[in-house]
Amino acid sequence: MIMGNLCTRGCRFCSVPKSRHPGPLDPDEPANVARMAQAMELRYVVITSVDRDDLPDGGSRHFAETVRHVRTALPHAQIEVLVPDFNGDLDAIARVLESGPDVFNHNIETVQRLYPTVRPQADYAQSLRVLRFANQHSPDILTKSGAMLGLGENSTEVEALLRDLRQAGVDIATLGQYLQPTRRNLPVAEYIPPEQFEQHRRYGLSLGFKMVFSGPFVRSSYMADIVSEAARTKAIS
Repeated sequence: MIMGNLCTRGCRFCSVPKSRHPGPLDPDEPANVARMAQAMELRYVVITSVDRDDLPDGGSRHFAETVRHVRTALPHAQIEVLVPDFNGDLDAIARVLESGPDVFNHNIETVQRLYPTVRPQADYAQSLRVLRFANQHSPDILTKSGAMLGLGENSTEVEALLRDLRQAGVDIATLGQYLQPTRRNLPVAEYIPPEQFEQHRRYGLSLGFKMVFSGPFVRSSYMADIVSEAARTKAIS
């Protein structure tokens, strides 16, 4: 996770500390991240961040610079970016895409009805626009998004979310169980049985996703290398 450990958003599922003024970015961070990844001999690198609404470009230049440094240090590694919405700034999205990641991930997190409760500073339609733009701008880059279940949604809403993601051109969808990280966060409304996750997986595949990873323990970046490879294999075949 880059750009510090203080987030300017107040998403109620997240336990990352919040601040309206997180402070300046570390100019050495992109190079330091690359050196760390190289020292660990990583084959797959997921780069994510806090939201930095305090910055004019949302931190997109810093994000892109980190991708470029990692690419130089590990030219054969796969790079996945898990980005914020950059307040819908498509120039910022393009900047990250043009740095050359292999997978562009922006999590939609929950169904549309629950956005005011779960993501009060975000917008469902805006996240879909970000994903649609990424797919259209860089069709050779896999587009990915994920959501948490168990926040009070119903199966019909999950299916609508999957349809919306697919219509936006998303290639990979992930669905996992929401778990309350601290007492200050939203409580779990329901524990979804594995059979329901499997039903959602089958429904998503019927819509044309290259890969749907769905299960109680699934997280956006969990087994990301295997998920991405499966999606690429399907795309080629």
